Amino acid sequence: MKLLLDTHLLLLAAGSDVCSTKLSVEAAALIDDRSNELLFSAASTWEVTIKNSLGREDFKVDPHLLRRGLLDNGYTELPISSEHTLAVGHLPNLHKDPFDRLLVAQAIVEGILLITCDPVVACYPGPIRKV
Repeated sequence: MKLLLDTHLLLLAAGSDVCSTKLSVEAAALIDDRSNELLFSAASTWEVTIKNSLGREDFKVDPHLLRRGLLDNGYTELPISSEHTLAVGHLPNLHKDPFDRLLVAQAIVEGILLITCDPVVACYPGPIRKV
């Protein structure tokens, strides 16, 4: 199964010490299952880059190292297409974060499961699972 990890889960899976929480048992099991294809969105590296440059304590990670580490560990990068950006306009206005909204749109357009620990993101219709 293809899994798109939201930005918070990517930071946790990458072992970033900026996150005070740990992966849930369910998230760890999904990520560790070799039969799953793990994806990360260019939206997540964009989010990390912007929030890191703004000095956000919860994003104190080098986005270049994060991307390289994800690729080196077998993750597949999901580029952002105009189809993804247009799909954002069809989403209900449940969440204000544009990065999360783009991840939801990508999951819907691509038909892949977005896994998240954000309960608001999990309220969107589509292939989304709160872990």
